[in-house]
Amino acid sequence: MPSVSSKEKLKIRSLELPLTERFLKAREDFPSLRRVDNGVQLAYLDGPAGTQVPQQVIDAMSRYYATSNANTHGCFITSKETDALLEEARCTAAVFLGTPDSSTISFGANMTTLTFSLSRAIGRTLQDGDEVVISQLDHEANRGPWLTLRERGVVIKEIPVRPNATLDEEEMRSVITERTKLVAIGMSSNAFGTVNNVELARELSANVGAWLFLDAVHYAPHFSIDVQKLDTDFLVCSAYKFYGPHVGMLYSRKGLLEHLETDRLRTQDPTAPFRMETGTLNHAAIVGVRAAIDYLASFGEGSTERERLVTAMNRIASYEHSLAASLYAELGRIAGVTVCGVAFDDPHRAPTVSFTLDGKTPEEICTRMAEHGICVWDGHFYAIRPMEVLGLLEQGGVTRVGISLYNTSEEIERLLETVRLIASEN
Repeated sequence: MPSVSSKEKLKIRSLELPLTERFLKAREDFPSLRRVDNGVQLAYLDGPAGTQVPQQVIDAMSRYYATSNANTHGCFITSKETDALLEEARCTAAVFLGTPDSSTISFGANMTTLTFSLSRAIGRTLQDGDEVVISQLDHEANRGPWLTLRERGVVIKEIPVRPNATLDEEEMRSVITERTKLVAIGMSSNAFGTVNNVELARELSANVGAWLFLDAVHYAPHFSIDVQKLDTDFLVCSAYKFYGPHVGMLYSRKGLLEHLETDRLRTQDPTAPFRMETGTLNHAAIVGVRAAIDYLASFGEGSTERERLVTAMNRIASYEHSLAASLYAELGRIAGVTVCGVAFDDPHRAPTVSFTLDGKTPEEICTRMAEHGICVWDGHFYAIRPMEVLGLLEQGGVTRVGISLYNTSEEIERLLETVRLIASEN
């Protein structure tokens, strides 16, 4: 009887097991989840900063180094294999983002580097007095690169953040004007889990002929993305947020990159998507990106890879939402705890829960959590602007808990018990 591959086993598992059991079974794929510290098994609730990596991704990267490690565009076999593997990864990333054209996908070191490169290229098309609209809610990687354009005389306007960590949509309507050339907005807040109204941003930017740039770094691990439906001009995300290695991905609407003067050597291929890719890429990591997307697709069903990815992401979203909603509700019942952001009444809400505790700094809380084997983050998480505006920065930011597909209700209860313990010490 022929052996069943790990990928086939994953598909069989996803078809046969109920939702909760399916994700509990998936924990076996992550070797890091077996890590014990001071006799306690670690609970990784730090997904917004980067998820753990399944064995399937580790194996794909190791296999590349063991068999095909070479630079690109050579005449020999391992170089040709590298070319083919990179194109396969590009095609898989295109399916992940909902585009049929792999030439719209550029790889880079990370989202921040890609965004800086794109901002410089777009800046060369702008004139003194042109306007770019950004958001007060965003990660600094979707603010800083655009703020540098002020050196060219570009006017930067901000969409304000409201006290509940949502964007002021009426103000969005007023700041996007005939002088707006680009709107850069996050799809979801990495600090508070807010999912923004990017459909409105698309409508308003299209009305004035402005480009739309979407930061999907915090959105991509939890929901399916369809760049064609979003009708966006640019979109960025990072594979290490969805169970892959540290690689950034940029989608650019077909035909746009050719009209931008990007930073590149004269030896660089000037066509899309390569004109955004400077130097030699991390080939093994890009192979790992494909493996990570394949891993996500294994939780879905359908006759095409796209169908499997969409159903998989819907299942992941449902499972994560149930855990995060329970966490949000129970934290709110602990004396002294203030939970940030909107409630989980809407299923389209990222499973990230941030909170403060009277009498304790976020760093103190996270230090105590670590003593109990619970990995969570404190601070501003590079979303420093909303922390400033909401008056949270001076107290050290917030404590952030992020739910990933491998987390369990038992881990959530461990965290809640620890918060109750810390709160009782005040």
